[in-house]
Amino acid sequence: MPFREINSRMVEATVAPGQKLYSQRGAMLAYRGEVSFTPNSVGGRGGLMSMVGRRVAGEATPMMTVEGSGTVMFGHGGHHVQLIGLTGDTLCVEADRLLAFDGTLSQGTLFLGSQGGVMGLVRGQVSGQGLFTTTLSGHGSAAVMAHGGVIELPIVPGRPVHVDPQAYVAHHGDVQNKLSTALGWRDMVGRGSGEAFQLELSGSGAVYVQASEEKL
Repeated sequence: MPFREINSRMVEATVAPGQKLYSQRGAMLAYRGEVSFTPNSVGGRGGLMSMVGRRVAGEATPMMTVEGSGTVMFGHGGHHVQLIGLTGDTLCVEADRLLAFDGTLSQGTLFLGSQGGVMGLVRGQVSGQGLFTTTLSGHGSAAVMAHGGVIELPIVPGRPVHVDPQAYVAHHGDVQNKLSTALGWRDMVGRGSGEAFQLELSGSGAVYVQASEEKL
């Protein structure tokens, strides 16, 4: 893993010759060595076609390619940073939460309408993800941003996990998700109006939840 945690809001990445990293533009805080930064509207392997749908929807996030030899420190907006390692599985995360990731990972764009039709689209609006979400697949690591810290909740077969859509950050593994409705604590204390929405995640993997309902 080329990334290491410096503190809860900063990570450091090792850049080696012949390898690439991708990060949000403006996320570089400091670096050592001979490192170059190139503006890039796409990131990861298979990037161009993966970004077509997102660009049409106006949900693209400006990226930059990081190459050379040295170390780079990343952070953005004082947000909490969570490192997530992938071992051949897929991470689903909104593009604006991606701080940086390995160039070895393949980036794609998932249309939320394909996950539950109309309810998939409703889920995107409720969770703040819009019509599309970003996928990273393969072997490597990614640094993801969140508000107020992150907890990783394992998802095991037969034991689904329910998450407040506003607290959802990302998930990885062989996970199915759907939007459900249930009477929540907001309704019981008078803060809500109507039914409360929940994300139900089942299968095998993990979901990351932030300690806040704020969007980035």
